[in-house]
Amino acid sequence: MALSLLSYDVTDLCLGKPPLRCLSASSSSVSDAIAALKSSEDPFLSVWNCNHDHEDVTECECLGKISMADVICHCHLSKDEVHTLSALNSPVSVLLPTTRSLVLHVQPSCSLVEAIDLIIQGAQNLIVPIQRKTTTKKKQQNDNVSVTTTITTHSNGQRFCWITQEDIVRFLLGCIAAFSPLPSMSISDLGIINSSHAILAVDYNSSASAVVSAISRALADQTSVAVISPMTLTCCDETAAAAVATLSAGDLMEYVDGVNPPESLVQEVRDRLESRGLMGLLSLLDSLSLSSPTSSGYSSDEESPARSFGRSMSMSTRMARKAEAVVCNPKSSLMAVMIQAITHRTNYTWVIDKDGCFVGMVTFVDILKIFRKFL
Repeated sequence: MALSLLSYDVTDLCLGKPPLRCLSASSSSVSDAIAALKSSEDPFLSVWNCNHDHEDVTECECLGKISMADVICHCHLSKDEVHTLSALNSPVSVLLPTTRSLVLHVQPSCSLVEAIDLIIQGAQNLIVPIQRKTTTKKKQQNDNVSVTTTITTHSNGQRFCWITQEDIVRFLLGCIAAFSPLPSMSISDLGIINSSHAILAVDYNSSASAVVSAISRALADQTSVAVISPMTLTCCDETAAAAVATLSAGDLMEYVDGVNPPESLVQEVRDRLESRGLMGLLSLLDSLSLSSPTSSGYSSDEESPARSFGRSMSMSTRMARKAEAVVCNPKSSLMAVMIQAITHRTNYTWVIDKDGCFVGMVTFVDILKIFRKFL
């Protein structure tokens, strides 16, 4: 069975995956990105070089991916109403990472082994063309609506999906019996605990604004920052930028952990924005709370629609938002760590010893290296 894995290609991993929802780098703004992210269950959206308003474009290329965490970091730099408005009207390209190799185009014939090699070399997402199917004229017209939110068909009629590190690890988990005895071996015995990986951390009592640069780096590395994970911010909305600008790192965790931030912290953020003259961020904060009338009839433990400052999320995404760190111990089996990371929708797990001291981390890349050697 292990040999049969060599015959798989990326199209086998694309089965059931929806077409990418795309943003045009030339015609979409940060505001367009916010609207698209809020209407999507996927925490990341792809940005492309083509503008679907022009029929003369024959080739489209994905320039990268963005998330709400990128938006929050960008909006955090705004100091007043003018700058906040300018930040929201900026082209979506300002949110793109400088490293283009994070997202790579591959052919449908790309083998599973080749895909693993690309991930090990640094790619985070592999763009795969979806085999074309005959569609009706009405269906094609429905696809070619607002470029900023729902476009999935490119000017040449091609659609794409992307393969993530999690997709490959999940696929290998489904074939785990072929890799015996690897699944039952401990991560310590396999030597995949990465103790040399740069650990990003901020003090619990330090300003949350100190997290911004670390979050940007963690997004590129697909790791996390102690105290906060980038995936936590990807599940928020743009108003979290106001909390980043005013709260400590510890209070920020309480603010974003869960669907609704505590009323006391919301008021504290508003008061601090007023005292510091950050009216642009204050307007951003109020824009969401004023978008729906104050409701009653909810207890303090219930979710009130008017108080929700988070995005509409699937259950798996809600789990990723929780602030508790995903940890394992050196004796955890490879299979257990894979399941744990996939369940919590993270690309890594922290490794701690029996005394609770940090030992290192295990990433999906570390795991894929082991499977690659086996193959």
